[in-house]
Amino acid sequence: MTEITLTERAALRIRTIAGADPAKSALRIAVAGGGCSGFQYQFDLTSQMNDDDLVIERDGARALIDKVSQGFLAGAEIDFVDDLIGQSFKIRNPNATASCGCGTSFSI
Repeated sequence: MTEITLTERAALRIRTIAGADPAKSALRIAVAGGGCSGFQYQFDLTSQMNDDDLVIERDGARALIDKVSQGFLAGAEIDFVDDLIGQSFKIRNPNATASCGCGTSFSI
């Protein structure tokens, strides 16, 4: 499987939000059916790591990706953006053939 990476900005944001709730130390990233393009990204703070999770660590931040979602995210880069539209995690996914305007859903 091609590596999934976190940018420096994403790592900083994960550390910041996880620091606000010490009981939840990692960002879980998942892919689920739905959204305007067929699949959508889900983000949630968690303290529970499953045996089959992929653990991505950078600069003291940790992201967890479940086994099913790993295939959809192979080669992806997880970033955090702060622009005129707002703040959000953004995934640059080489597997996506189309995505919605806000970048939260995609198709393969």
